[in-house]
Amino acid sequence: MKKILATMIALLPMIMWAEDVSFRAEAPSQVVVGRPFQLRYTVNQKARDLRAPEFADFDFLAGPYQSTSSSTSFINGKRTSTYTQTFTYTLAGNKTGTFTIPPATIRVDGSDYTSNGVKIEVLPEDEKPLPTGPQGQQSAANQQQQASSSSAGNENIFIRTIVNKTNVHEQEAVLLSYKLYFAGVDVAQFTNNTKLPEFEGFVKQDIEQGEIQTELEHYNGRNYQTAVLYQALLYPQRSGDIKIDPAQFEAVLRVQVRQQVRSIFDDFFASYTNVTRALTAPGVTIHTEALPKGKPQNFSGGVGQMSISGEISATEMKANEAVTVKLTIQGTGNMKMVKQPVVDWPEGFETYDPKVTNKLKQTTQGMSGTKEIEYLAIPRSAGTYTIPTVTFSYFDTKENQYKTKTAGGWTLKIARADGESEQGTVVQNYVNKEDIKQIGTDIRYISTDTLETERKSEPRVVFGSWLFRLCYIIPLIAAIVLFVIFRRRIAENADKARIRYKKANKVAQKRLREAKQAMDKADKTTFYEAIERAAWTYLSDRLSIPTANLNKDNIESILRDKKVEESLTHEVREVLSVAEQARYAPTTNSDMEQLYSRTSTLINELENQKL
Repeated sequence: MKKILATMIALLPMIMWAEDVSFRAEAPSQVVVGRPFQLRYTVNQKARDLRAPEFADFDFLAGPYQSTSSSTSFINGKRTSTYTQTFTYTLAGNKTGTFTIPPATIRVDGSDYTSNGVKIEVLPEDEKPLPTGPQGQQSAANQQQQASSSSAGNENIFIRTIVNKTNVHEQEAVLLSYKLYFAGVDVAQFTNNTKLPEFEGFVKQDIEQGEIQTELEHYNGRNYQTAVLYQALLYPQRSGDIKIDPAQFEAVLRVQVRQQVRSIFDDFFASYTNVTRALTAPGVTIHTEALPKGKPQNFSGGVGQMSISGEISATEMKANEAVTVKLTIQGTGNMKMVKQPVVDWPEGFETYDPKVTNKLKQTTQGMSGTKEIEYLAIPRSAGTYTIPTVTFSYFDTKENQYKTKTAGGWTLKIARADGESEQGTVVQNYVNKEDIKQIGTDIRYISTDTLETERKSEPRVVFGSWLFRLCYIIPLIAAIVLFVIFRRRIAENADKARIRYKKANKVAQKRLREAKQAMDKADKTTFYEAIERAAWTYLSDRLSIPTANLNKDNIESILRDKKVEESLTHEVREVLSVAEQARYAPTTNSDMEQLYSRTSTLINELENQKL
């Protein structure tokens, strides 16, 4: 039994190894017709019987050449071994086009494994240089094709400004790319001296590039190595022709130094130097059309392809219990600029500012993802209520027309809250009931002298006397005073803006306490969310502007109109900007403490202003 167990333990690494077989095919994604290239099949274990597919669209030149490599390393006492076996074929494309080499198969420990297929684009050969006109300039047709080069006549290295479309509607995304083309030169690196245009008339959203990758491309009759240096989505904000100015880049080229040949070793040991080359990406003009007339009344400002869906937390509940409606806008387009749809809550519901969550990503296809809006309300009385259907309108760029989508439409059944009467008032009986006990049956003697004395001492209210009049005047005055007090209170309660104005500081301090608790727990997400809500909600309440219509520009304008000091106005904008940026950037505990202190101080200073 022990021998069997020892054998199983010894074979266990081999069994685990056999289960992790990797067999892959690799080749360049672009090649030039007639030029040799290599197709490699790599397996991470000892293998045999490689069965390659037919190379129908390629010329077979040589192979397969077999090579192996292995390595062993010890890290912290743990042994790690790797093994690689490679089979190499040399092929050449015999015609232009895009072709797929089918998978190959190989045998490892009696089992067959299949590789992946390889897709290869075969580009045409370089054409002969085109004839040039007088003064070394190219023909008009060729000049139009080469308009994106950095300077006339330079075909070895240049940058093109590429846009996916030049005729768009307002708010329709334009993909802008600056693409480098080079051939016959050695590009060592790029410098940081990049000057991009201002993109005036557009809202710009950068696309994260990552590491720059090069690939082969046939352009203007010549094969170039290419690399995308910068990409962004541009959203035009006005109609007409909007011009994008040229952009400036710098590249470091590795150039061989030509020296006088003194011996046969001078050519063998050639020297090189780095030369900085300025490159200009040409400007481009985008023709923007205004959105067509006849916008729907509930047009959200969305442009692209979008849809909306809705859900509600519950349709049956008791009064004073919260209900949440969640609307989800999904699609591609100017998703960040879409306005929040309006939920028409029934009368008698106490509503709160909606919470917006953007789950968006920037891609070469445009900004896509979802925008989630949560609306919270509390019904204050029992009954059956209807939340009407929510409408959402946007402009569809594919069908070139406005579209209206709907979501929701719910009926709510609200039961009376616990302890609530049919009239809507809370009634409780605090009267203690006691049994009446008979304490005696005997008739006792009553002293009439005592009763007569008490009668004489009691005050008597005589009709028409001053005491009689006070009994009517005092209740009347008290009723009038109570009427005035309660009428004023009712009027104040009806003015929601005034209530929010009065309670602004109290609400802000509550959210600051939540932020302080999150900061003590190092919960950065909750901290910045609470800080942002404290600042924005306070300003919304004090300035009597709905949160959805509030932004930094109109806050600054209103504060200036109300003669608030310029330094305090500037601090408001700074705090809002820092809170917004810090939520998505790496931060430390000291940054959180500083932001908390600034926000608290700002609210206290604004509380002393007459807004």
